[in-house]
Amino acid sequence: MIELKSFTRSDYPKLIDWVNEESPRFMLQWGGGAFDFPLDEKQLDDYMKPAETENPGRMIFKAYDTDRDETVGHIELNHIDRKNQSAVISRVLVGQSRSRNKGIGSAMISEIVKIGFEELQLHRIELRVYDFNERAIACYEKAGFKKEGLLSESKRFKDEYWNTYVMAILRSEWVSSKQ
Repeated sequence: MIELKSFTRSDYPKLIDWVNEESPRFMLQWGGGAFDFPLDEKQLDDYMKPAETENPGRMIFKAYDTDRDETVGHIELNHIDRKNQSAVISRVLVGQSRSRNKGIGSAMISEIVKIGFEELQLHRIELRVYDFNERAIACYEKAGFKKEGLLSESKRFKDEYWNTYVMAILRSEWVSSKQ
């Protein structure tokens, strides 16, 4: 079973290892340009600041697998807008490549959506995903997210431009899917 627990400084080494064993391309795919490769503690300290306020604009989690008794992923709820009751899921990562394609990502998405709609009483949760990330798109659609639009050539990696889908789910859609 996957539980989302607060991401803390003690979790830095594992996240740094996961990201840095990949590539600069992977860093952009995961971090969306918020970090420079290689990932380090200074960047993570800066990243944590919005999560450490009284009414945080960002909630950062590690995904903990209770069956395996280990941390297996990372996810965040970002741009939390309490006035408009919305937020954005960001930086979703199933850590080790051997753990991917086993339902961990789906469980993480399910848990963070539950936090958004039940604990934070959000009306809308959205995310952005590159159009070539077919496994992630399938995971998000399985959770009830719908494609709302395509941002053409919105990110650049070296000589490539990447398209980005905007996907979202409303509380009413999530409640209906639970019945």
